[in-house]
Amino acid sequence: QVQLVESGGGLVQAGGSLRLSCAASGSIFSINAMGWYRQAPGKQRELVADCTSGGIINYADSVKGRFTISRDNAKKTVYLRMNSLKPEDTAVYYCNADQVYTCQIPCDRPDGYLNNYWGQGTQVTVSS
Repeated sequence: QVQLVESGGGLVQAGGSLRLSCAASGSIFSINAMGWYRQAPGKQRELVADCTSGGIINYADSVKGRFTISRDNAKKTVYLRMNSLKPEDTAVYYCNADQVYTCQIPCDRPDGYLNNYWGQGTQVTVSS
């Protein structure tokens, strides 16, 4: 019913840049937080950055000053601009939408259920 579709991953050399995009679609009334997580091989999934609908932003310490998250609420899309990439940024990056109210047609009110959704993940590989 709700889908998150990510794009923009790939292979880049250290010091390079990439931009990830994630668009939410489906029977969505509202989304509170949208963000990005990543999971490297053998490691737990960790928060990279997230942004609430009110504009509150959080970054992991490891990406502060290098990554920038932005969000277009009207398009239900979140972006992650990644600069000065390092080999340790290599991971599968997952889009997340949290505290999502879904709705029934004509979608003029929430259906009362809050949900959390994940995208399928996009690989980011940074070579040294």
